[in-house]
Amino acid sequence: MEQRRIIKYPRGNMYIKVRVKTGQKKESVAEGAKGSFAISVKEKAERNSANTRVIKVIAEKLGIPVKKIRIISGHHSPSKLLSVPE
Repeated sequence: MEQRRIIKYPRGNMYIKVRVKTGQKKESVAEGAKGSFAISVKEKAERNSANTRVIKVIAEKLGIPVKKIRIISGHHSPSKLLSVPE
């Protein structure tokens, strides 16, 4: 993983900026503008199902457990800030 995609903080966590599109036909993960990620998921933004899927997709991409990833901000927004361990 490249350094420019991730904001590092001293407490052992990295923060990743994510832009989410929900209700898409295909799921995808792509690097967006300014080092953020653009994620498309099939789930709709209802009952936290899209947020749960976003966390699973990032966990698969980075190869870390789902329980280690947290949404810091953007629970009800397409723009999110995720915390992942280094």
